[in-house]
Amino acid sequence: MKTKFLAIGTITLAVCSLLAAGAPDGMRWWSYVQFLASDKLEGRNTGSEGHRKAADFVAEQFQRDGLRPAGTQGYIQPVKFDTLLLDENDSSLTLVKGGKEQAMQLGEDAIIGTRVDPAPSVDAGLIFVGYGLRAPDAGYDDFAGLDTKGKIAVYLAGGPGSMSSALAAHYQSAGQRWAALKSAGMIGAISIQNPHHMDIPWPRIALNRFQMTMKLAAPGMDETAGEQIAVTWNPAHADELFAGTGHSFDELVDLAETGKQLPRFAIPARIKAKTAVQRGSVESQNLAAIYPGSDAKLKDEYVVMSAHIDHLGIGKPIAGDTIYNGAMDNAAGVASILEVADHLKEANVKTKRSILFVVVTGEEKGLLGSRYFATHPTVPERSMVADINTDMYLPLYPLKLTTVYGLDESTLGDDARAVAAQMEIRTQPDPNPARNVFIRSDQYNFVRQGIPSVMLDFGNERGSVEEAIAKKWLTDRYHAPSDDLEQPVDKQAAAQFNLLVEAMIERVANAGARPAWKPNSFFRRYASN
Repeated sequence: MKTKFLAIGTITLAVCSLLAAGAPDGMRWWSYVQFLASDKLEGRNTGSEGHRKAADFVAEQFQRDGLRPAGTQGYIQPVKFDTLLLDENDSSLTLVKGGKEQAMQLGEDAIIGTRVDPAPSVDAGLIFVGYGLRAPDAGYDDFAGLDTKGKIAVYLAGGPGSMSSALAAHYQSAGQRWAALKSAGMIGAISIQNPHHMDIPWPRIALNRFQMTMKLAAPGMDETAGEQIAVTWNPAHADELFAGTGHSFDELVDLAETGKQLPRFAIPARIKAKTAVQRGSVESQNLAAIYPGSDAKLKDEYVVMSAHIDHLGIGKPIAGDTIYNGAMDNAAGVASILEVADHLKEANVKTKRSILFVVVTGEEKGLLGSRYFATHPTVPERSMVADINTDMYLPLYPLKLTTVYGLDESTLGDDARAVAAQMEIRTQPDPNPARNVFIRSDQYNFVRQGIPSVMLDFGNERGSVEEAIAKKWLTDRYHAPSDDLEQPVDKQAAAQFNLLVEAMIERVANAGARPAWKPNSFFRRYASN
């Protein structure tokens, strides 16, 4: 393998220097995962003692590698949060039809979310608004011509086939969704997931409702302020909502799956909700460290490598286990940052631009830590030229194909293609845009600040053995205690992935020009913000 890689000749010098000693085995990377995902860190919930221990460990590794502190307190950037937890004993959800009230079982029928701070009581009519999107860029408006004032939107998660995946993903973000609802005079929403695109089964979604939610405590950071209720409805019970409308949930899903326009119609029912919320506050930690560049001018520009360190902490037991360790989600990504930093030091790699390692908190609470860092950066905002993010990549099989989220949005996609080709790895864009991955991880907050960004992942092809392995992992282990240190992991594949990420970072850091958005990218508009 060493001869094969060295014969390529165009791989970056740093990667060659590592391969010259033999192909990496991933064991050091795995040792970092083992610490971060150990039971003693209790799942690294945002603001927890286990999270603080994880942050201290990362800071110690940064110091050992001689990285320059780039937080506000050494390597640390403190982040304050307000916490919310629904008290289900004093909360209720009722469906009212024809004057008859039907009590909904929280957890079984539906979930009242607290990422939107719910009003103490709500009583409002319902209307099905398709995907619940308003996208002026695409001439698309699910609210046009409807009597929506004062009502609750019922919508199917996803977007129309006529809309680009980038547009659909952007307008499904929480802030954009509420802006559309608010402009239509609506007070809240009921979302129903498409069963064909659910990452995890409903029973696990229901268990997650016992997780404390959080909001950034900094002023002006609540994008859903004023929304009175946000409910997630169990798809298996969706026909309870649609009774008497002349439409069934299966019909709506079939239309969505075939790319046809969803109907919009009144629902002859009301929702009554009562909520009681337990409130508090916590402080958690972002981390930032700099590997200095060598060019007199370009060293003041930064290529960001990011990953989130938080997970779900201690939760309801599954198979008797209460610790949601988060080994792949996302101790693996933080371990990759540490592995890349280690090698840069060991190989004495010289890059023209500096490399900014950013480890963020609160991703599982709604990308909050990265939003805080991106809007309160510890380096000059316009000095960050790119973000390369890693989040829950799954080294479960050999790395032959990489999925690059944001592949066709900026020149970073060209860099990813070039580096992957040098390592005889194929690239592909998001194979399942309906999952909205590009707006569901931390790179999106850098995108919103105009910074070209991508997320790299292990890829698989439709119908392949690898696809089946990844889907089974999502069903069995995603956001479950079984994402732990006992699962099978291909450490050699993880090592190759780390080489790929490092090579891409070096390519961008040494390029003459900054990365740029493609002329036809929807996200290019943020570059002038």
